[in-house]
Amino acid sequence: MAAPSSAYQEWTVTEPYLDLHCGLGEGPFYEATTNTLRFVDIKKKALHTVDLAEGPGSVTTLQLDTPISVTADIKGVDPKERILVGVKYGIAVLDRKTGAYEYVTRFGAAEGNKGLDNERLRANDGAADPDGRFWLGNMTDFGMGDFKPEGSVNLFTSRQPPVVKKAPVTIPNSVGWSPDNKTMYLTHSSSRIVFAYDYSSEAPADGPVISNERVFYAHTGAGEPDGFRVDVEGNLWHAVYGESCVLKIDGVSGKVVGRVKLPTRNITCTQFVGTELFITTAGMEDGEGSEAEVARSGAVYRVDVGVRGLDLFEFKLD
Repeated sequence: MAAPSSAYQEWTVTEPYLDLHCGLGEGPFYEATTNTLRFVDIKKKALHTVDLAEGPGSVTTLQLDTPISVTADIKGVDPKERILVGVKYGIAVLDRKTGAYEYVTRFGAAEGNKGLDNERLRANDGAADPDGRFWLGNMTDFGMGDFKPEGSVNLFTSRQPPVVKKAPVTIPNSVGWSPDNKTMYLTHSSSRIVFAYDYSSEAPADGPVISNERVFYAHTGAGEPDGFRVDVEGNLWHAVYGESCVLKIDGVSGKVVGRVKLPTRNITCTQFVGTELFITTAGMEDGEGSEAEVARSGAVYRVDVGVRGLDLFEFKLD
């Protein structure tokens, strides 16, 4: 439905675009060269791709043997062939045809990590930055008990060992940039905070890059802010896990200026395709919500919100 003309906007979505019953749908990414949307299922260790011209019947699934949490295009590489992925122990290059992946570098290679993989942790959300580096958080993996403040936010430059930029963290989530690339946003879900930083493209890879950490948005609802994307006007379109909504947050004031209402509870991330917003969700078990909420969980939704999103950046591998 169209948004009203008042300053505060609302949209309501009632039916899924794609109903795959994901365990934890995440990381939607628009692949412009092929007009496809790809997204992951972290719990089921899968990468899904849908041809947007052909529609839901065109979905293909690539099964992995490790949790896959986020993807990015690689500069100079055909994404139909290979893409960058966040996996259990770091970043890897994934062969789209075979499902084979090769680590580029691992979290354990960071200074002070003793070069060892930490079985307790897995990659979560992240993104390539304006300079072709990759920001990626890690956190307590499923099956390791309660989530603890044992993760970190890491900056990967090419094949070099990562640099830890923020630690300890519990659930580090989406990373994004303002239209002028001068502000970086980072969500820490468990704290219900979106941080903002001054971002510098001129700093060396192991230098400050970000400075002046501040609270951009503090969520006061029952749920937790999860993943987001930024539109061309600088607004953040932020999924809220546990509250059946995506919030439109003004990029200057940090105030909520709109809401997309959805028919299931656990909303995980967003992605623009033109003026349409595609939204991933996580599955719910019987008893975790109403019968209708559970039935519509783990699906992908879409809604036209009348504004375009910023293009996502490519990772510079070499």
